[in-house]
Amino acid sequence: MAKQYKVGDVLTGKVTGVQPYGAFVALDEQTQGLVHISEITYGFVKNVGELLHVGQDVNVKVLEIDEAAQKISLSIRALQEKPQVKRRDAMPRKTLQDHVNESDANGFNSLKDKLQEWIEQSGQ
Repeated sequence: MAKQYKVGDVLTGKVTGVQPYGAFVALDEQTQGLVHISEITYGFVKNVGELLHVGQDVNVKVLEIDEAAQKISLSIRALQEKPQVKRRDAMPRKTLQDHVNESDANGFNSLKDKLQEWIEQSGQ
């Protein structure tokens, strides 16, 4: 590695290669790192080549540096705003008792309480 990089650095690099598992990004003349497919953007990425191409300038954040293996892990996603998660809070949640009350107006009555009612309903 020609320059000394550290975790958390935000840099501009040039995409030098695109693979099914991610993209290689040159940080300087002698140093390149890998943006893994999971670090390209939020959400599912099916094809790296649809989002990145060789020669493209990209802003990246240094996630990890392995000095021994001379590898740098980079992220584009870390510089993006996290999308809001759609919440299902629009409608208030019903309790179990609410669901029971909808399907059985009497709720949970004991057999003894219901027996007389059932006999009358059967017409005997």
